[in-house]
Amino acid sequence: MQQPKIIFLGTAGDATTVGKQIKASGGIILQIDDSQFHLDPGPGALIRATEYGVNLRNNTAILCSNNDICHCNDINAVIHAMSLGGLDIHGVFVGNKSVINGTETTLPYLSSQHRNFVERIITLEQGQRVGINNVEIKATTAKSKDEHAIGFRILTSNFSLGYSSDTGYTKELIEELKDVDLLILNVPKPNDMVDNFNLCTHDATRIVQEIKPKLVIITHFGIKMLESDVIGQARFIQKETKVQTVVAKDGMVINPISYSVNLRQKTLNLFQR
Repeated sequence: MQQPKIIFLGTAGDATTVGKQIKASGGIILQIDDSQFHLDPGPGALIRATEYGVNLRNNTAILCSNNDICHCNDINAVIHAMSLGGLDIHGVFVGNKSVINGTETTLPYLSSQHRNFVERIITLEQGQRVGINNVEIKATTAKSKDEHAIGFRILTSNFSLGYSSDTGYTKELIEELKDVDLLILNVPKPNDMVDNFNLCTHDATRIVQEIKPKLVIITHFGIKMLESDVIGQARFIQKETKVQTVVAKDGMVINPISYSVNLRQKTLNLFQR
């Protein structure tokens, strides 16, 4: 059984950083026991997976939080890779309503062809949860341009992880991510550059002060964040919150067990709610 890993296939967070590939945008890989989850595969997911030694055939599930192209552009390409072009129907696709069903103004990003290449498609709305191979995934609140956007709270046998996805500051998110061991925050804006649909450094600091995880990882950087000195922004969060804060880098690998509050088995109680 493999050691749990979090692998960042990309850290880009706006049209400039993605469009120019100043930072990569392939999403995040979670390797947990014998399962592999691919969060928000944006443009370049296939090439970044190859570059960083990730075999997409091993994907158990794709989790997609948002219909922004930075989050969902490569979902069909990843499904194609993990299913050998549909020859081996494989895996689960978990996404929000917009990505799977579209909206009044946008088509669904999940193609009709690739719906048939996975074993199951699960639509999650805020507050709903699903269990996949002894991993519990709960959809959390996200205040985004995509009205159906979600984040994820992921509970495993040894650690818990919160992933904000794209969101403005909300008290609901703080309540939903309380007590997680690790917290991944998408922070595209520096300092106090407030945005209704994205976090800035000061918003992230407020969230971390309330949640108090063991480790915070900031990612999904916009061009203004990169120009402002990302390491300095992380140091500000750490100084204000006294919580270790790490700047994600393309290809970075984290062992989440190192930051688990309790290394003993956590009770999942899947499907018993």
